[in-house]
Amino acid sequence: MFGTVREELLGGLNPSQRRAVTTEAAPLAILAGAGSGKTRVLTRRIAYRVHEGSAEARHVLALTFTRKAAGELTGRLRSLDVRDGVVAGTFHAVAYGQLRRRWADRGEPEPGLLDRKVRLIAPLLPRRASDGPRRLQAADVAAEIEWAKARMITPDRYPAEATGARRTTPAAPELIAALFDRYESEKRRRGVVDFDDLLLGCAQALEDDREFAASQRWRFRHLFVDEFQDVNPVQCRLLEGWRGDRSDLCVVGDANQAIYAWNGADPRFLTEFRDRFGSAEIVRLDDNYRSSPQVLAVANAVLGSGLRDSAPLRANRPDGPLPTVTSFDTDRDEAGAVARSLRSRHRPGRPWSHMAVLARTNAQLLLFEEALRAASIPFRVRGGRFLSQADVRQAMADLRTRPTAPLRAAMVDLQEMIDEAAAAGDGPAAERARQLEGLVGLARELAALDPDASIGGFVSWLTATVARDEPGANADAVELATFHAAKGLEWPVVFLTGLERGLVPIGHADDAEARAEERRLLYVAVTRAEEELHCSWAERRTFGARTANRVPSPWLASVEAAIKALQSGAEPGDWRRFLDDNRATLRAATDRRPKVVVGANADPVLLAALKSWRATTAKASGMPAYVIFHDTTLAAMAEARPTTIDGLLAVPGLGPVKAGRYGDALLALLAEHAATAS
Repeated sequence: MFGTVREELLGGLNPSQRRAVTTEAAPLAILAGAGSGKTRVLTRRIAYRVHEGSAEARHVLALTFTRKAAGELTGRLRSLDVRDGVVAGTFHAVAYGQLRRRWADRGEPEPGLLDRKVRLIAPLLPRRASDGPRRLQAADVAAEIEWAKARMITPDRYPAEATGARRTTPAAPELIAALFDRYESEKRRRGVVDFDDLLLGCAQALEDDREFAASQRWRFRHLFVDEFQDVNPVQCRLLEGWRGDRSDLCVVGDANQAIYAWNGADPRFLTEFRDRFGSAEIVRLDDNYRSSPQVLAVANAVLGSGLRDSAPLRANRPDGPLPTVTSFDTDRDEAGAVARSLRSRHRPGRPWSHMAVLARTNAQLLLFEEALRAASIPFRVRGGRFLSQADVRQAMADLRTRPTAPLRAAMVDLQEMIDEAAAAGDGPAAERARQLEGLVGLARELAALDPDASIGGFVSWLTATVARDEPGANADAVELATFHAAKGLEWPVVFLTGLERGLVPIGHADDAEARAEERRLLYVAVTRAEEELHCSWAERRTFGARTANRVPSPWLASVEAAIKALQSGAEPGDWRRFLDDNRATLRAATDRRPKVVVGANADPVLLAALKSWRATTAKASGMPAYVIFHDTTLAAMAEARPTTIDGLLAVPGLGPVKAGRYGDALLALLAEHAATAS
């Protein structure tokens, strides 16, 4: 009987996957590269052991990092005829269930569970400027507390540990430590625990209570952990408590996708697995079944041999189109071009849901929300739209307290908050500045339409134009996501946007370790693509009222070198050597690239009229003229003299958003000039 089941479980697996499923080694670490069939191998290993009799389903514990992953794992096990008994859940869910049982057995009152730290932290923040930063945010303090508790750092040790880790803290480490200590005291006073306490409390109980530990270790004898590169010290301590002195442990992970060190994760638990368990077997899965050879060539080049903890991934899919790298004059031009590219790719057999737009930060996605909305392209934002971001929600809540005040007064206040956040340095403060800059941009947009708008009118306008209901979970829609939110997902067509220094890598990645994680994050984003990969950046990006010149991400040189190699029909085995040998040549070739002068034959009278219109519009909206349109865009318009919206959209630097905003006025001006000229 098992012989038949065995062949079914092993059918379609390559030799490395079969080894990972069938080996009797324990402990076992499966190093599964991107797109290598990680979940398939993990679930088949569990099913294989249950069916062959070396594990009982009711004694299996499979740990994941999200409820969704746990549900997917359970569903796949059911399809493999493992229907009952296996417990699949997150570290927090399993720990909470065990603690609740223990509290009940001991007759102890169950503490309340605090779902959001900010509710307790906000009242503890300094009320006067002399007490600390005037704009210190509860969410930032909560993030620091979570980082500390993930690493089992107490308030008294926080200043030294944060300084030693070179963390960019939102306030002086001593102030954060004091707030951390007061937060812990307030929890005890209220009789509540937070999610971090569940992990540490369960680990402590397993260490201190022999009877409790024995019962849990009897219950869970076979341990499996997914995404092991994301485990933090307190989770590893809890895992050791469940494991005891037994060796029946299987972990799956990929150090090349370790992107959560900023949140306390430590990939060394994976990379040093054999150092901790001398008898452990390591099985590597280096065959990729997700991406085309062309996408993988770019991914391998991005990662580079100096960062990789495994061999380059091997492609198993047919050839696909060459990846592309495109620069745009502005971030709005980039968003408009991506929207047009999405529409051109939408066809029978290529639904919207087969395409995604990825960016490094949530704030960057706002322009794509606008561009796709203007182009009537359905979309959803993974993790919540711009207006659902914490800093934006808080700012909106503040605005709602004075609905009759002029909108321009609110814009001044928001700009002050941006300046304060920017002055606080990088890290969470910089991300807040980017979020608020997006809100200021929206306020300027309404002010251009209605100079006398009130704050209440702004809130209503946002509700009507921006905060529309998203498509249902199963609706056909383009996905907008940050690089982090995209992890674990895949699409046939992927646009990687905003690949500029300061975003990729992020500005606060100020040491080699942080930059290495940023590089892995780009690798994760690249490997989301199955067939088409399109990379882009903007030469100028607007942050609130400020427009800054930008330079491409330093890693785009590796991407372009890989594309060049593919164009020549080569795929080097040693990417690091190839890139070093060809970077100078690639740079020289780029410098020699002929410059196309757009608008060289522009009608000078029409160009002057367009510049006059731009100056009037800029003054009315309270924004710099170049934010309305760059000189090159106006020159191209004066040369092409379009007569329709489609004609306007063909002008470089003029996308759907600006066509919708200024199209009627521009076409009227162009028509008036044509009539005068004739």
